[in-house]
Amino acid sequence: MGYHLLTLMSPGLGVDVISLNGKWQLMNSNSSVSLSAEVPGCVHTALQRQGFISDPYYRFNDLAYRWISLDSWTYTTLFSVPTHVRGKGKAVLVFEGVDTVSTISLNGVTIGKTDNMFRRYDFEVTGLLKDEENVLQVWIMSAVTYASQRSHAHTEYRVPPDCPPPVQKGECHVNFIRKAQSSFSWDWGPSFPTLGIWKGVRLEVFNSSRVLSYTTSPKYDSEHSSWNVEVELFFDVFVASKGLVHLSIPLLQSEAEFQLSLTPGQSKKSFVLQLNQSVSLWWPFGHGEQFLYYLTIDVNLEGGETFNVAFRTVELVQEPIPSSPGLSFYFRINGKPIFLKGSNWIPVHAFQDQVTTDMITILLRSAQKANMNTLRVWGGGVYEQDIFYSLCDMYGIMIWQDFMFACALYPTEKDFIQTVREEVTQQVRRLKSHPSVVIWSGNNENEAAIATDWFNISVAARPLYVKDYVNLYVENIRDIVLQEDSTRPFLVSSPTNGVESEKEGWVAKDPYDPHYGDTHYYSYYKDCWDWTAFPRTRFASEYGFQSWPSLSTLSKVSVSSDWDFSSNFSAHRQHHEDGNQQMLKQAELHYILPNSTDPVQKYRDTIYITQVMQAQCVKIQTEFYRCSRSDIVEGKGHTMGTLYWQLNDIWQGPSWSSVEFGGKWKMLHYWATDFYAPILSAGVEDKGDLLIYGVSDSHSEKHNVKVKLHSWSSFNAVCSLESNVTKIKAGGSTLVFQHSISGLLMQCGNCTRRSCIVAFHLSSPEGQLISPHNHIFLSSPRYAEGLQKPNITDTGIVQNFFVTLHCSFPAVYVWLDVDNIPGHFDVNGFLMLSKKSTVIFGAWRPTTAEEITANLHITSLRDVY
Repeated sequence: MGYHLLTLMSPGLGVDVISLNGKWQLMNSNSSVSLSAEVPGCVHTALQRQGFISDPYYRFNDLAYRWISLDSWTYTTLFSVPTHVRGKGKAVLVFEGVDTVSTISLNGVTIGKTDNMFRRYDFEVTGLLKDEENVLQVWIMSAVTYASQRSHAHTEYRVPPDCPPPVQKGECHVNFIRKAQSSFSWDWGPSFPTLGIWKGVRLEVFNSSRVLSYTTSPKYDSEHSSWNVEVELFFDVFVASKGLVHLSIPLLQSEAEFQLSLTPGQSKKSFVLQLNQSVSLWWPFGHGEQFLYYLTIDVNLEGGETFNVAFRTVELVQEPIPSSPGLSFYFRINGKPIFLKGSNWIPVHAFQDQVTTDMITILLRSAQKANMNTLRVWGGGVYEQDIFYSLCDMYGIMIWQDFMFACALYPTEKDFIQTVREEVTQQVRRLKSHPSVVIWSGNNENEAAIATDWFNISVAARPLYVKDYVNLYVENIRDIVLQEDSTRPFLVSSPTNGVESEKEGWVAKDPYDPHYGDTHYYSYYKDCWDWTAFPRTRFASEYGFQSWPSLSTLSKVSVSSDWDFSSNFSAHRQHHEDGNQQMLKQAELHYILPNSTDPVQKYRDTIYITQVMQAQCVKIQTEFYRCSRSDIVEGKGHTMGTLYWQLNDIWQGPSWSSVEFGGKWKMLHYWATDFYAPILSAGVEDKGDLLIYGVSDSHSEKHNVKVKLHSWSSFNAVCSLESNVTKIKAGGSTLVFQHSISGLLMQCGNCTRRSCIVAFHLSSPEGQLISPHNHIFLSSPRYAEGLQKPNITDTGIVQNFFVTLHCSFPAVYVWLDVDNIPGHFDVNGFLMLSKKSTVIFGAWRPTTAEEITANLHITSLRDVY
């Protein structure tokens, strides 16, 4: 049995807090498996740590270990309570998070049940505590069995989908359980329907009252041009009492004291702290500083809590646009329109107890280094842990926060709605104090699922499903969010037409209409180089292409016989229908596929070509959206946000991510640092013309474009052109160069579409580089004439991890890989148009030049065929 020696913490108000985290005992239903387990934790992690199973991510273990999720498990601990604590008036057991369906007993008496992973549960245990040992048991039922039972009990009508597509190798009826929807499988991840006590457990004992939670809401008073902070305190009161609440923000020389009068039961008290002086605002990354002020809340002056408070306003602007039908869709922060640049965030690990602060930090720092200012916490995973939001506050990364509903219809029984209401209330109270959270969104793709009939619902039955949809997301979730938080916008779904969807009864005829709201767009067989095929949307909240992670990442969970694109492992790991084919078909449009006779080399090269394809496709699409910021073409445009799918991975497998499981950057992530640069030059071919745009996030810039044509067979530029000095509009895109391509090639004399590449960048009038270098192909690299094997060599890594590359011919997609050494290069996947180039490696752990040199692989496009 786990046994607890007590640690007492006292958070004011005379509350004794006894942590019950640590070692517990864990047993399966027939007692054939018994072991000690950590709380917080889950069954899979405990079994792995105690040697009962090996790495669940290894090869085919997701199938081999299905038995774990199909069994039920019991956690048990023993604890004693000091006499002075036991004598107090009220005792409450607090479970911050149980995954998911459980019955909890103390000393043989059932004290409560749980059915929602996203909720905190408080159970009163006054009078049940013993002098000696107390036995606390948490019996957890298989989530798979529970979901199946709930679905079968719902006999009136189907609530689709029943099961995931077979390629996902998942479990059924996940929409019937309030649990991470992706834990039953997704098209980028495994099926591990976890069981466990995934967050902390504690006993709180008190005589009069305890604080359940705090929230802070800075509010701007436009009439008086001043700020104040509304503080809400939520109490559980046992005995009526009076006291004082003291609020202070020392840096702003603002403080106030309030009388507090509490009556028994649960109550909420609000206090407003008026500020005596002007504040420094919180800005998204790239637009200003992220000022965070300390606010101290003292209740009864018995030692207080300190919170970060930041001052910023957020508006979602949906209003008519001149010369365009529909409405705008963009965010104004502190009154300034901001273009949202970023990605989508999925769970960091299938086993949440294994997610560390380091893992989250590496991913968020990687996002910021790629010039991102936004992440969308996608609705099929989990509401992230507190540290995630605190780091986003610090880094200036705005959060689009979905509620946890995705790609499904949901039941609306009374108990389901009730648990969801509690979940939403708790999560809004937990997260609303973070300035990084800029919008709430009710679900992922469920409006689109009904509107475009994903689930073959008959015309006659459709009104029933629309009614359930409105009941859940509008009459319940939206209703609670508007009550709890007046400081930020709420959208019912993504994608959606926003206020237009609302007008159409919350389910629009076409939620993908580019004249309104946000869109999700995927197309794997169309040529991604054809930018005219992309929807010219107001806001692109999902789009992307798959690639495979590097061999160093895959080798941790595979053996050498798996390293083949046609292996069972490659098929097993791909959870998206035809995904491996789609990648190669898309790559084949523009590249010659790898043909090495060495199977491992061919596998490594094929991984490389999928990453080249992914980076190039997402770059073309993202640059198109950034250039569409100021344009209206045929009534469409004014794009004000790009969040590609997806930032991170949940395991080692093919996916749309730009960062591999473990934190290694794919080629796409290196390219994102350029295509999300604050000032960008981007080129497209349109009706035979080369158009180059200058895009600026915030500044008005005077500059000219330098354009060079290079032949594949020589380092000397065939010819150079320079535009006149023009001005890029602040926060807009400006066409800065236009030239017919045939005229350009004739002017250069020695160039054809196949033998040359166009390189360009923006310079200041004084000749300084102000945008990243960029280039555009005039034909597919697979038809390039004169592209030679570049014979890239390196002089070895020298001190400070500089590596100098030498090559004998121009090289494209030059890729440096140092296997498992964590860190990233300053540039990678680049075009090398000079004989010599120096690249720097930034390591995330101590390493040596020798170790880096020994692990360095260099590949360019011409090296793989």
